[in-house]
Amino acid sequence: MAGRINDDDVKAVRDAVPIDAVVSEYLQLRNAGAGNLKGLCPFHDEKSPSFQVSPGKGLFHCFGCQEGGDTIAFVMKIDHLTFSETVERLAAKAGITLRYEEGGYNPSHQRGERIRLVEAHKIAADFYREQLNSPEAEIGRKFLAERGFDQDAAAHFGVGYSPAGWDHLTRYLRGKGFSDKELISSGISQDGRRGPIDRFRGRLMWPISDTSGEIVGFGARKLRDDDNGPKYLNTPETSIYKKSQVLYGIDLAKKDIAKASRAVVVEGYTDVMACHLAGVTTAIATCGTAFGNDHIKILRRLLMDNGSARVIFTFDGDAAGQKAALRAFEDDQKFAAETYIAIAPDNMDPCDLRLAKGDDAVRDLVEPRTPLFEFALRQIVARYDLETPAGRAAALDEAAAVVAKIKTSSVQREVAVQLAGFVGILDQEFVVHRVGQLARWARDRGERGPAPGTGSRSGGPQQQVHAPKAPPGPALNLRSPAHRTERELLKLALQKPSLVSPAFDAYGIDEFTAPPYAAVRQCIAEAGGAEQGLAETREYLVAVLDAAPDDTVRSLVTELAVEVFHGKSIDETYAGMQLVQVRLRAVDRRIQDVQGSLARLGSNVAPDHLAAAQNEVWVLQQYAQSLRSHGADAL
Repeated sequence: MAGRINDDDVKAVRDAVPIDAVVSEYLQLRNAGAGNLKGLCPFHDEKSPSFQVSPGKGLFHCFGCQEGGDTIAFVMKIDHLTFSETVERLAAKAGITLRYEEGGYNPSHQRGERIRLVEAHKIAADFYREQLNSPEAEIGRKFLAERGFDQDAAAHFGVGYSPAGWDHLTRYLRGKGFSDKELISSGISQDGRRGPIDRFRGRLMWPISDTSGEIVGFGARKLRDDDNGPKYLNTPETSIYKKSQVLYGIDLAKKDIAKASRAVVVEGYTDVMACHLAGVTTAIATCGTAFGNDHIKILRRLLMDNGSARVIFTFDGDAAGQKAALRAFEDDQKFAAETYIAIAPDNMDPCDLRLAKGDDAVRDLVEPRTPLFEFALRQIVARYDLETPAGRAAALDEAAAVVAKIKTSSVQREVAVQLAGFVGILDQEFVVHRVGQLARWARDRGERGPAPGTGSRSGGPQQQVHAPKAPPGPALNLRSPAHRTERELLKLALQKPSLVSPAFDAYGIDEFTAPPYAAVRQCIAEAGGAEQGLAETREYLVAVLDAAPDDTVRSLVTELAVEVFHGKSIDETYAGMQLVQVRLRAVDRRIQDVQGSLARLGSNVAPDHLAAAQNEVWVLQQYAQSLRSHGADAL
């Protein structure tokens, strides 16, 4: 059984792996000001970025879904790993050797399942690459050469070859310490009559990586006529490989996709290779499945999903390709990006086009020309006889139902006008009215339809207002001056403790009127106070997070730790104002409480109690006056 990872090693991992570098493997980040970065949240669907990363503090927080934490928490959440698995993975990336409190270090027993399966895939990929140079793999090298891929191209994409024997790789991985159970779970091996055998045999192999660059599966291409399997065989669904959640080439293309705000979706492994070698380094492909919702989420995070982003689909011009294009159009509205379709002359795919006409032809192919909606509607309309009134009416009914699914009213109207031209109906307003009618019916039935007044997609993503989850106690009222000031003071204590320490640490929990803020104040106290943040901000924030009693308070801590301040100049003067306002309100509340208590008791109050209470009120009033006159100097 794995021992507990040494605390100092966990801290070393946190410090060694920058959170912005890790998060950037999954989504595009842009400057958010005040040293923070922002992007589209990977944990919930959104069109405007509410996900913020603070590299200086090593924290992230989403103001939409309230997820937050440090580098370890991010990787745990996004890759569904345990704490130990995450630390081991990040430690491997940073080159840190971990120590365990119990039983020493035993790699074969103390690594989590995902770590082991990913490692098995990495070793398998290296094995396949070496095999591509074997005499048996001549047929594979010939296949690549005939498609314009030399040895360097194969190496760049990690292409390999699986030997034709029953268990070459299985025996090799056993020798590396992997159990039969791990080999079956990975999808690399499968059950045979006498034990595990290789799943892929006598095929050309493409490693499939996730967004972070870890190999999680393989795509295998048939080479021989006596191979009775399918033309392409992919890794089965496993705990680390979900075909609907991977895009081939995303590890190579993600930086250029983010940089250019453009992605090219092709159909196969060789098409991705051809595009990249031709200079279209934003090309990616699905792995044996249709382009769907999860693929859209991956691309949206990289594109930042703004109005200038472009997604270009390349499909064959045959019936299957047209069907794929129409299916893609169904999901088109999930992008804020503009979507286009590119079909090569003579229905060639990018690989064939590159062979026939060169790199320039591939680059020219993927220049956006035909909007996807236009292609989809023309495909629908082409099925009808537009020379007859009945044909035009039938074409309008089918196509109008598609246009009605466009969520943005202004775009819906614009496309409806174009549809009138496609169908040959001169009365454009009739078509616009028909589309609008279908959209209203869809909304009434609870189906997808346009939201009135949401603006044009061409103007960029729409702002969304997310209601934060309510922490324990009464809901926060940010219109309340008291709540606003308490929030600013807590942000200072977490983000810039040097500006409020040591005064802040003398503030009581009861000086924070909102229960959620009182809970955060308690966490800071249990972490040793804001003074602990003077030496090492990251360690201090980790301690505050560790002191949180539940995920709700922990989420509020990360939110306050990355939220931008309201003031223009965040200095000692600004910090002093927040300290004074919170203390002054606390003093005024105490004065009111004492006076109210005396009023309720009336003549029944004991003389000594009355004198003590009056003295307390007098002292408090003097203190309040001093705070108003001298500000932070009176604290």
